[in-house]
Amino acid sequence: MRIFPAVHYTMGGLWVDYNLMSNLPGLFVLGEANFSDHGANRLGASALMQGLADGYFVIPYTIGDYLAGQKPGSRPATNDVAFGQAEENVRTMTQRFLGNKARSRSAIPQAPGQDHVGALRHGAHQGRARGGLQKLPALREEFWANVNVPAPPVTPLNQSLEQAGRVADFIELGELMCRDALTREESCGGHFREEHQYPDGELQTR
Repeated sequence: MRIFPAVHYTMGGLWVDYNLMSNLPGLFVLGEANFSDHGANRLGASALMQGLADGYFVIPYTIGDYLAGQKPGSRPATNDVAFGQAEENVRTMTQRFLGNKARSRSAIPQAPGQDHVGALRHGAHQGRARGGLQKLPALREEFWANVNVPAPPVTPLNQSLEQAGRVADFIELGELMCRDALTREESCGGHFREEHQYPDGELQTR
């Protein structure tokens, strides 16, 4: 079997300790998102196998041990202004999803993708990223006009609501990526600027 070292294999991951917890207490990072088995690259492990190993064999014990060690009343307070705003935003979005009686959430146009903000870019082609930004408002309007999430008849688990929320988040993330593509000139992570490289083809990070 031939293995092709794609660009994301060289990107590493977030630092974690032996319990898969990051440097933020209580934030655990699993699978290919962490660096534990990869180090500076991912050629030494399978992303699927690491995700399964972390999910089945590591995190059920380590996160439970962490939670068991928390003192009563040690969790962050929920009376913060930012917490209230986030809670209200989620409640408003959920009501908007459930109250829309239009078509299915699948009835949205094709989103701007790699043609606009791909991994390989050149400053002379930044018009494609601007084109993506121009398409996003219509995409957002079409989504919110046509999304339809049926309320669950019995169970509180509503996978359609979860999926619709993810699509809404992806639209915002797409706009962020387009704006980032326009403002960041150096090569970074899996994003390569053709005009920022050394003669031997290595990327320039500054």
